[in-house]
Amino acid sequence: MINAFGGESQAHMRYTFFAEQAKKEKLPDIARLFEAVAFAETIHAWDHYRVLKHLNGGFVANSMAAFGPGDTMKNLGLAIDGETFEAEEMYPTYIETARFQDEKTAQRSFEWSYKTEKEHLRLYTEAREALKKGNDASLVPIQVCSVCGYTLEGDAPHTCPVCGAVKEKFIAFRH
Repeated sequence: MINAFGGESQAHMRYTFFAEQAKKEKLPDIARLFEAVAFAETIHAWDHYRVLKHLNGGFVANSMAAFGPGDTMKNLGLAIDGETFEAEEMYPTYIETARFQDEKTAQRSFEWSYKTEKEHLRLYTEAREALKKGNDASLVPIQVCSVCGYTLEGDAPHTCPVCGAVKEKFIAFRH
């Protein structure tokens, strides 16, 4: 859980930085995508941190972090690498460990993040494909569930498909 908190916190900061770089390159939709996902990663970090309320003292957080920011194309690659790690390695392992240890709250937190990271990976991959063609991503409003961080493009659903939160709990990132 500590490592998941560290990873999500770092992702928030990287994506915030990457959003500023995309703005400098006049890529407002990619910048907005980075901002929305940075917000979602903050929600994941908060959720993981709340599960750690029983701890007292200092602990080291070891987590995958992609470093070496550059232009937006490179930053999208770093984001894709991070999201791939979370979706294919980190969260599946954490979910199984929490299940084995019968840590229901940790398992729920990891499952919510896992389902969201797969969507982040898809959105970043599509944005990189657009940029390879010399275009900004053509994104309609990006919605983020303020309860679990689930991220999607388009209108907010009546209920979040991950946590069941009502439509009003979604935050829209628009032009």
